[in-house]
Amino acid sequence: MFVLGAGYLLKTYALVYSPRGVVFGASYTDVHAQLPVLRFLAATAVVAGIVFLVNIRFRGWKLPAAALAMIVLTAIIGGRVYPFIVQQYQVSPNEIAKEEQYIKNNIDFTRRAYDLEGIEEKPFSAEETLTADQLAANSATISNIRLWDPATLASTYRQIQVIRPYYTFVDVDVDRYRAGNTIEQVMLSPRELAVEQLESRTWQNEHMSFTHGYGLVMSPVAKVSAAGLPELLVKDFPPQSAIPELEVTQPAIYFGESANEYAVVDSDTEEFDYPRGDENVFTRYGGSGGIDISSWYKRLAFSLRFGSLKLLVSNSINENTRILIERKIDERIDHIAPFLYYDNDPYMVLVDGRLYWIQDAYTATGDYPYSQPSGYGFNYIRNSVKVVVDAYNGDVTFYAVDESDPLLQAYMKIFPDLFVPGDQVPPGIRDHFRYPEDLFRVQAQMYTVYHMTNPQVFYNKEDQWDVPRTEQGGKLTAMDPYYVIMGLPGEEQEEFMLMLPFTPSGKDNMIAWMAAKSDPGNYGQRVVFKFPKEKLVFGPMQIQARINQDPEISRQLSLWAQRGSQVIHGNLLVIPVDQSLLYVEPLYLQAEQGRIPELKRVTVAYGTRIAMEQDLATALAKIFSVPTAAPETPAPAGEGAAAPPALEDLAAQAQEHYNRAIEAQKQGDWATYGSELEQLGEIIARMQQ
Repeated sequence: MFVLGAGYLLKTYALVYSPRGVVFGASYTDVHAQLPVLRFLAATAVVAGIVFLVNIRFRGWKLPAAALAMIVLTAIIGGRVYPFIVQQYQVSPNEIAKEEQYIKNNIDFTRRAYDLEGIEEKPFSAEETLTADQLAANSATISNIRLWDPATLASTYRQIQVIRPYYTFVDVDVDRYRAGNTIEQVMLSPRELAVEQLESRTWQNEHMSFTHGYGLVMSPVAKVSAAGLPELLVKDFPPQSAIPELEVTQPAIYFGESANEYAVVDSDTEEFDYPRGDENVFTRYGGSGGIDISSWYKRLAFSLRFGSLKLLVSNSINENTRILIERKIDERIDHIAPFLYYDNDPYMVLVDGRLYWIQDAYTATGDYPYSQPSGYGFNYIRNSVKVVVDAYNGDVTFYAVDESDPLLQAYMKIFPDLFVPGDQVPPGIRDHFRYPEDLFRVQAQMYTVYHMTNPQVFYNKEDQWDVPRTEQGGKLTAMDPYYVIMGLPGEEQEEFMLMLPFTPSGKDNMIAWMAAKSDPGNYGQRVVFKFPKEKLVFGPMQIQARINQDPEISRQLSLWAQRGSQVIHGNLLVIPVDQSLLYVEPLYLQAEQGRIPELKRVTVAYGTRIAMEQDLATALAKIFSVPTAAPETPAPAGEGAAAPPALEDLAAQAQEHYNRAIEAQKQGDWATYGSELEQLGEIIARMQQ
């Protein structure tokens, strides 16, 4: 009975996780009905325990029976009937008045649990007054608009850079790299080994000869060759880099996303490194990873572990031979720290010529009071840890980047040697930290409801938002957040950030957009730009519908389909420029007999104008370079003044500047590109006078 009483007392604390009310957490009924009943039950159980003790001396069944009956009746009447009556006849008729304080608790604790309190809100006017001059002033944003979708680019990479059937590109990631004073957004993918695709799958080939992947492929997000293929910054064997900052000095990948077989290295069998013409180049592992297996009993132990005696009887193993195990990075990290949650998208970075994996790790729990559950099994989350894995040695380092997190503080006390302070992250690694997509996705989803901080507004759901829907592969799916390099309105410096638009609940027009910065110094800063509620701003679905309904675009798509080509619509991106919005959608073609998607068109929408052209610069020029009709009777020139240039001459000059801008864009000369666009804007302004 005493233990039962203690259990009732503990249940009083569990009321902060109650789902009874209009929101998660203790409700009016929980506090004013359930809580007193639980306390009374606890007291009753203690009294019953005393009665049982007394009954040792005064023996009989009446006292224990009366005590048990009191507990059962109180639990039934007080625990179920009384709260039901209070909820139905006291709370429900006056729900907002009774629940207001508890709704506020839910709002405050949910915003704290998902780290939504630090999000800054700003107005965004969504004007339609963007000019060519403003485009030129935002050339860094324009030149980094992503024209390649990760899934589509992965298919292209596999066709043009796999080169041998035993290599594969598992995933394509987005990052940024600096060349001199210029920062450029790129897409990259490591070339990993796929042992299951070896033509001769012998034990020696799988575990001793073919031991590692090799190098990576990297291309700018916005550059396209004349053939509609990505322009590669890093490619081939051995890795060829277009700029010195991207030189790869150690391209071997022994630990990766698909390295699921153990490897025996530094043995008498040469390891295949990379193909060169009709010959192969071989190497010997020189890293610090692996476990020594020079002794027979260690070889026996691993033979038993992997169920093969070939490791024990192989003649290629010498006194320096080691075995690399747990080479798949997600399994390797999870074996070390299974109590952390991990992002679904680890990404590779190139730092000082070496390859590293960065994996975002989270501390999370489902036991945060009053906080609304996310649907993923937790109601509190922090990106407290960044995990870095050396792709060559397999060294794993857990950097504690948010030591204010109480869960991480507890883990650091339990495992004092596991975590490295965040201020010890090498600068080259820190430069490539990204705000993680999974965290941003969860925070954005929670913010669609919890940007409302007034309990009355929250209760009525007057201003609930939603994540926009887009059509991909004929299916409607929630829009994924995407990385961009751009300058936020009111800020002069462009930064690498993650962003996502919002729409009103149940509607397709846009209501706001959210961005999270990733660059050092401003990492983790988040801002939401809200549109005027009285103004219609087209959402992604509406823009996609307008693109599909455009007669010229529809005619062109039908023509391609008739010729046997598969038309692939890329992700529609919303790009803020100053106080305006651009919509950009790439279009790929893939022949029925081929597998190489090629970028053939770029569609740009702005205001009521839509243009589909061969490249982004041409589409932008078409939208922002349309002159108005010249007046029928030009104003006479003043005496002695030179006559204004003829419209034909201005048009010729505009065409010349436009051609120079296109050429500069193809060469990646963004300074000249911006200058030519600026001069083009001036000429257009003169043509409009």
